[in-house]
Amino acid sequence: MPRGVLEQAAMLKYALPAALLAVSAVALAVPGGPIGALPPASYACEMPGDATGPAGYRVDAENFTVINSNAYRTVDGRGTYLLTGDLLVLTSGPKRGQKFRRISANFLRKLDSAGNDTPLRCVRRVINNNGSSPACTAPDGTELTSCNGKDAGSRS
Repeated sequence: MPRGVLEQAAMLKYALPAALLAVSAVALAVPGGPIGALPPASYACEMPGDATGPAGYRVDAENFTVINSNAYRTVDGRGTYLLTGDLLVLTSGPKRGQKFRRISANFLRKLDSAGNDTPLRCVRRVINNNGSSPACTAPDGTELTSCNGKDAGSRS
Protein backbone atom coordinates (compact mmCIF):
# COMPACT_ATOMS: atom_id res chain seq x y z
CA MET A 1 0.00 0.00 0.00
CA PRO A 2 1.19 3.49 -0.69
CA ARG A 3 2.26 5.51 2.28
CA GLY A 4 -0.47 8.21 1.86
CA VAL A 5 -3.24 5.59 2.11
CA LEU A 6 -1.77 4.23 5.37
CA GLU A 7 -1.59 7.72 6.88
CA GLN A 8 -5.22 8.42 5.94
CA ALA A 9 -6.34 5.12 7.44
CA ALA A 10 -4.49 5.92 10.68
CA MET A 11 -6.12 9.38 10.82
CA LEU A 12 -9.59 7.87 10.35
CA LYS A 13 -8.87 5.41 13.14
CA TYR A 14 -8.68 8.33 15.61
CA ALA A 15 -10.80 11.02 13.94
CA LEU A 16 -13.94 8.94 13.49
CA PRO A 17 -14.34 7.95 17.17
CA ALA A 18 -13.62 11.54 18.23
CA ALA A 19 -16.31 12.87 15.87
CA LEU A 20 -18.84 10.28 17.08
CA LEU A 21 -18.11 11.18 20.68
CA ALA A 22 -18.68 14.89 19.99
CA VAL A 23 -21.98 14.20 18.22
CA SER A 24 -23.23 11.93 21.00
CA ALA A 25 -22.51 14.57 23.65
CA VAL A 26 -24.72 17.02 21.76
CA ALA A 27 -27.47 14.39 21.49
CA LEU A 28 -27.44 13.85 25.29
CA ALA A 29 -27.86 17.55 26.06
CA VAL A 30 -31.30 18.48 27.42
CA PRO A 31 -32.70 22.02 27.29
CA GLY A 32 -32.74 23.35 30.85
CA GLY A 33 -30.12 20.94 32.12
CA PRO A 34 -29.72 17.25 32.79
CA ILE A 35 -32.72 15.16 33.84
CA GLY A 36 -32.68 14.50 37.56
CA ALA A 37 -34.76 13.21 40.45
CA LEU A 38 -35.71 14.48 43.88
CA PRO A 39 -35.03 12.26 46.90
CA PRO A 40 -38.18 10.75 48.41
CA ALA A 41 -39.41 13.18 51.07
CA SER A 42 -42.34 15.28 52.21
CA TYR A 43 -42.28 18.97 51.31
CA ALA A 44 -43.91 21.48 53.67
CA CYS A 45 -44.97 24.64 51.87
CA GLU A 46 -45.22 28.04 53.51
CA MET A 47 -45.40 31.76 52.96
CA PRO A 48 -42.64 33.89 54.46
CA GLY A 49 -43.18 35.56 57.81
CA ASP A 50 -41.56 38.73 59.05
CA ALA A 51 -39.55 40.00 61.98
CA THR A 52 -42.66 40.64 64.08
CA GLY A 53 -43.87 37.03 64.06
CA PRO A 54 -43.12 33.51 62.87
CA ALA A 55 -40.53 32.87 60.18
CA GLY A 56 -43.21 31.33 57.96
CA TYR A 57 -46.92 30.52 57.68
CA ARG A 58 -47.90 27.02 56.57
CA VAL A 59 -49.94 26.58 53.41
CA ASP A 60 -50.96 22.96 53.91
CA ALA A 61 -52.95 22.83 50.64
CA GLU A 62 -49.65 23.16 48.73
CA ASN A 63 -47.79 20.35 50.56
CA PHE A 64 -46.71 17.28 48.60
CA THR A 65 -44.61 14.16 49.02
CA VAL A 66 -42.09 12.87 46.49
CA ILE A 67 -42.65 9.11 46.29
CA ASN A 68 -39.87 8.08 43.90
CA SER A 69 -37.76 9.34 41.00
CA ASN A 70 -40.75 10.55 38.97
CA ALA A 71 -43.87 10.57 41.16
CA TYR A 72 -45.42 12.68 43.92
CA ARG A 73 -48.64 12.61 45.93
CA THR A 74 -50.89 15.07 47.72
CA VAL A 75 -54.05 14.62 49.77
CA ASP A 76 -55.91 14.94 46.44
CA GLY A 77 -54.04 12.17 44.58
CA ARG A 78 -50.86 11.17 42.77
CA GLY A 79 -48.97 12.64 39.85
CA THR A 80 -45.66 12.70 38.03
CA TYR A 81 -42.91 15.29 37.81
CA LEU A 82 -39.92 16.13 35.63
CA LEU A 83 -36.75 17.71 37.01
CA THR A 84 -34.42 19.24 34.41
CA GLY A 85 -31.53 21.16 35.88
CA ASP A 86 -33.11 23.26 38.64
CA LEU A 87 -36.59 23.40 37.09
CA LEU A 88 -39.22 21.10 38.61
CA VAL A 89 -42.43 20.70 36.57
CA LEU A 90 -45.36 18.72 37.95
CA THR A 91 -46.54 17.07 34.74
CA SER A 92 -49.68 15.22 35.85
CA GLY A 93 -51.96 14.78 38.83
CA PRO A 94 -53.53 17.34 41.15
CA LYS A 95 -50.66 19.85 40.80
CA ARG A 96 -50.29 19.45 37.02
CA GLY A 97 -48.63 22.47 35.42
CA GLN A 98 -47.14 23.89 38.61
CA LYS A 99 -43.46 24.78 38.41
CA PHE A 100 -40.79 25.22 41.05
CA ARG A 101 -37.16 26.33 40.97
CA ARG A 102 -34.82 24.21 43.07
CA ILE A 103 -32.80 26.57 45.23
CA SER A 104 -30.96 23.79 47.08
CA ALA A 105 -31.37 20.08 47.82
CA ASN A 106 -33.99 20.95 50.47
CA PHE A 107 -35.62 24.14 49.18
CA LEU A 108 -38.04 24.78 46.28
CA ARG A 109 -39.52 28.13 45.21
CA LYS A 110 -42.88 28.13 43.37
CA LEU A 111 -42.94 29.93 40.02
CA ASP A 112 -45.84 31.83 38.51
CA SER A 113 -47.10 31.27 34.95
CA ALA A 114 -44.44 33.68 33.60
CA GLY A 115 -41.63 31.77 35.35
CA ASN A 116 -41.06 34.38 38.07
CA ASP A 117 -40.49 33.48 41.72
CA THR A 118 -43.53 33.69 44.01
CA PRO A 119 -43.33 34.05 47.79
CA LEU A 120 -44.38 30.41 48.31
CA ARG A 121 -41.52 28.14 49.33
CA CYS A 122 -41.51 24.39 49.94
CA VAL A 123 -38.87 22.79 52.14
CA ARG A 124 -38.09 19.16 52.86
CA ARG A 125 -39.52 18.16 56.19
CA VAL A 126 -37.01 17.38 58.88
CA ILE A 127 -37.21 17.39 62.67
CA ASN A 128 -37.13 21.18 63.03
CA ASN A 129 -39.84 21.98 60.44
CA ASN A 130 -42.39 19.28 61.12
CA GLY A 131 -45.43 21.55 61.25
CA SER A 132 -44.47 23.89 64.08
CA SER A 133 -45.18 27.12 62.18
CA PRO A 134 -48.73 28.51 62.25
CA ALA A 135 -51.07 27.75 59.37
CA CYS A 136 -52.56 30.42 57.09
CA THR A 137 -56.01 28.86 57.40
CA ALA A 138 -58.05 28.17 60.50
CA PRO A 139 -59.70 24.76 60.99
CA ASP A 140 -62.96 26.24 59.63
CA GLY A 141 -61.19 27.18 56.36
CA THR A 142 -61.06 30.96 56.89
CA GLU A 143 -57.82 32.81 56.26
CA LEU A 144 -56.03 34.00 59.38
CA THR A 145 -55.36 37.72 59.75
CA SER A 146 -51.64 36.98 60.16
CA CYS A 147 -51.58 35.84 56.52
CA ASN A 148 -53.56 38.75 55.00
CA GLY A 149 -51.78 40.27 52.07
CA LYS A 150 -49.65 37.20 51.50
CA ASP A 151 -50.26 35.64 48.09
CA ALA A 152 -49.43 31.93 47.70
CA GLY A 153 -48.75 32.42 44.01
CA SER A 154 -50.90 31.39 41.10
CA ARG A 155 -52.06 27.84 40.75
CA SER A 156 -51.20 27.02 37.20
